[in-house]
Amino acid sequence: MMDRRKTLAALGSLAMTAIASRPVSAATPIKVDDASALLVIDVQNCFLPGGSLAVKDGDQVIPVINRLARGFANVVMTQDWHTPGHVSFASSHAGKKPFETIDLAYGKQVLWPDHCVQGTDGASLSKDLSIPQAELIVRKGYHKDVDSYSAFTEADGKTTTGLAAWLKARKLQRLFIAGLATDFCVAWTALDARKAGFDAFVVEDACRGIDTHGSLAKAWADMEKAGVKRIQSSDIAV
Repeated sequence: MMDRRKTLAALGSLAMTAIASRPVSAATPIKVDDASALLVIDVQNCFLPGGSLAVKDGDQVIPVINRLARGFANVVMTQDWHTPGHVSFASSHAGKKPFETIDLAYGKQVLWPDHCVQGTDGASLSKDLSIPQAELIVRKGYHKDVDSYSAFTEADGKTTTGLAAWLKARKLQRLFIAGLATDFCVAWTALDARKAGFDAFVVEDACRGIDTHGSLAKAWADMEKAGVKRIQSSDIAV
């Protein structure tokens, strides 16, 4: 006769196997409501393949964003809109190269290749975006001596774009954020959204990152700490 302990162990093993093989139910999809808005961050030619500051696989976010946008009545888009000789350009600082950092009055500044200069084709939104219902385009980074990653607040931490007031006037509370780049303009937008009291969701597969000096991992850690929710486009019912 089999030892009782062995019998119980065998039954327990079978039970665990059955549980492990059972399909896991998908989480309830997030429903888009009248308080929801999609923020499409900086899907501009300079950040796409062939651009002066191309984000790897940046063009792959476009079909995902287009599909998501069809489910949103409220969509805001942003554009980097720099002056020639902007303070964030490496070319504006003798002896400096792109991706080096300098200290400015408002803190550390990553230096970039010239990009998204006002009125140039590189600053234009991708022609492949299909979001005719977009209600607002926020341009940022147009002050020559201050960079602006966030759609809400410039890098000095005090100059606002007015976006928070616009969203609150429209009674929009839940923000779904997509675009380029995850570790800079997307992350800074999400963090400032939380500071302004909004619910923030970053749609990971609708974003791509630059990842310079570990910036991508840091951005996700900072967002998680701030209460930003990391989701996939498939998590949204559209």
